[in-house]
Amino acid sequence: MSLPRIAVDAMGGDEGVRVMVEGAALARRRHEDFKFLLVGDEKRIAAALENHPNLRSASEILHCEDVVGGDELPSRAIRRAKTTSMGLAVNAVKAGDAGAAVSAGNTGALMAMSKIALRTLPGIDRPALAAIMPTLQSHDVVMLDLGANTEADARNLVQFAVMGAAYSRIVNGFERPVVRLLNIGTEEIKGTEKLRDAAALLTAASAAGEGALALEFDGFVESDKINRGETHVVVTDGFSGNIALKAIEGSARFVTDLLRQAFTSSLRSKIGFLVSRPATELLRHHLDPNNHNGAVFLGLNGVVVKSHGSANAKGVANAVAVTARLLENKLIERIAHDLAALGEEALGRNGKARGGEIGEAAL
Repeated sequence: MSLPRIAVDAMGGDEGVRVMVEGAALARRRHEDFKFLLVGDEKRIAAALENHPNLRSASEILHCEDVVGGDELPSRAIRRAKTTSMGLAVNAVKAGDAGAAVSAGNTGALMAMSKIALRTLPGIDRPALAAIMPTLQSHDVVMLDLGANTEADARNLVQFAVMGAAYSRIVNGFERPVVRLLNIGTEEIKGTEKLRDAAALLTAASAAGEGALALEFDGFVESDKINRGETHVVVTDGFSGNIALKAIEGSARFVTDLLRQAFTSSLRSKIGFLVSRPATELLRHHLDPNNHNGAVFLGLNGVVVKSHGSANAKGVANAVAVTARLLENKLIERIAHDLAALGEEALGRNGKARGGEIGEAAL
């Protein structure tokens, strides 16, 4: 199958052109059908491509010297969308010059530009930022929203559930992913009114008839169970999701740092490290964020993927691979189909959604 080319913001991220081009080249070596539109400084990109002839033959360069700053306000970045590498990459999707865009730059700016340029799908009030995280099982867990909306009402949460399930079916292969709402307890009486309302809407929609929803709603999940693998999709507002994500990442770093200290504390510990090295290497691989890189803005009328700003070439390659997989499996069409199957009645008649402003995500 011939895939549309992928627009890469080559100037975004902590190291910019070098890592972004190396990542695209690695992805190209793994998948010969990938094609790219590399957006950024032409001289710097051309110089980087000298080391990657396979990528050079599959790429076109769109020259641009202007870059969105890592701490730049989204409101300011929006005004420079036509002159920055990030803005031009997103606009390439809008114009049909690329099938999707990948950037490791400013998350808030990328979300703002993407929403204005691509708009949301019919039936979606607000887009959400979704990412995959490792679990104790053989599959990953999809979590959203991770910072795009500081607030979300019951209607938003139901839409997030539908979008997250569609994404999980692609990345994990589940026909009916298990979806739960993040809460402070699993009992039906726990949580805020919006959580209980969202649970009621999802429960009713699930019971409306077989095949009405391509997901299995199973109530609430607490944050300490996110990585157990019992839930395929965890749904929450961006404020709570961002805090939960940072807590999980911080705990992972704490454990690895603690192990490092323990294994270097004495000669006996160092010998113990050599004996247990295969197990610690497996742990390191499992917790390496580069192996799960590539957060997706779900709900837009186009595919936009956010790579971690500190990702290495392997991480960028994984983000590109996720992007290609979403294109190949027609993510946008799947979400539109599921929303149509859900129907307006199932979403509730609570008027216009009260989603919060676009926020800065952790990725």
